Amino acid sequence: MNIVFNFSLAVSLLASLVHSEEAEGRGLKSKKHNEAKEPKSKSKSIKKQKKTETKNENEPCMKVILTGTMGGPLIFNGLAGPGTLVTYGTEGNDCSDLKMQVDFGRGTTLRLSELGIVPNDIDAAFITHMHSDHTDDLSIFMQYRWHFFGQPIDVVCSEDVAVFDRTMSCTQLVANIDAAFKASGEISQRLAESGKRNPGGPSALGKISTFPVTEDPETVWESPDGAVQVEAIRVNHIGGSCAFRFNTPAGSVTISGMAANDSLDMETRPHSTSDNVEKIAIGSNLLVHSVAHPVLSPMGGSGFPPPLYARQSNAPDIGSLAERAGVPNVMLYHLIPALNNPVHSIWEVPGGPLNVKDYKESVLSGGYNGNVYVGGDLLTIKLPLK
Repeated sequence: MNIVFNFSLAVSLLASLVHSEEAEGRGLKSKKHNEAKEPKSKSKSIKKQKKTETKNENEPCMKVILTGTMGGPLIFNGLAGPGTLVTYGTEGNDCSDLKMQVDFGRGTTLRLSELGIVPNDIDAAFITHMHSDHTDDLSIFMQYRWHFFGQPIDVVCSEDVAVFDRTMSCTQLVANIDAAFKASGEISQRLAESGKRNPGGPSALGKISTFPVTEDPETVWESPDGAVQVEAIRVNHIGGSCAFRFNTPAGSVTISGMAANDSLDMETRPHSTSDNVEKIAIGSNLLVHSVAHPVLSPMGGSGFPPPLYARQSNAPDIGSLAERAGVPNVMLYHLIPALNNPVHSIWEVPGGPLNVKDYKESVLSGGYNGNVYVGGDLLTIKLPLK
């Protein structure tokens, strides 16, 4: 009788353990965004595992999340416009003491919401250049912050740059981010609803911090505690374009923005990538770079306009740049053409749609020996990579 009782108890405990492990597995699979994970090591005992976790809670870490990967002001398959979220903190708080958003392509605010983040949670905003596909969601972002009583936010971007008969102005972009809504009476009506809102409207929440674009990396922003420093450097795309580098105790990431070689002569220039991006990226742990696949090269008969292609960095040259700069990880965004898209705007993709493998192989063909990650919106990399 005693033997039967013990056997039944053992079966019951085993079933309970299996059920618990299956539930954990389902929880892991339900994550909404695609994070590059580190392999888990087996601990010898539960006690040792808990000790290790406690020890790791104060270790610094950062996450780099693509909030949008669409190449250009096109619309395809629900992709958001270009943007990158950089977060920094410790293992104990999921690397989230500080949240910094670089560029605000269409849909940025919705992508952030999928991460459980609202505009009021963002600590600083950075803009690489004034093209609409990198800035058009800034209006929605600032309006949300204003509607729900958010605090002013640092908006970090280059100072005004005169180019021929135009001026590229981040200052004017932010100052007029709510102009249409003020003209329509909407801002006034919202103010009548609640006196808690800033009377200056959403634009009043933008604390503009501008810097001159320079040929060498210069620090343009740092966190209040000094743990995070952000550098910028000029790149060739349009007037005022820049690349950023985020330096933290957990590692560093360089974000190219839209960058290409200063020479637009595709027949004589040594490579399509920016020498200044290479300069600021040296020794980074991760390079986030916009990319054009060479299948769209006009010299291959794609029909893609040469002036547009010349302003992009192609995949093999990005691999070569990362190898020379000693960057072990490359993350591609602003894909031209988008994954699985048979057409880029009006130009058919020769040979049909591209996939992740096509982009990876193209980067590696430039002599790169590191890791290549191809966005997808919400693709996530956590640093340091173990």
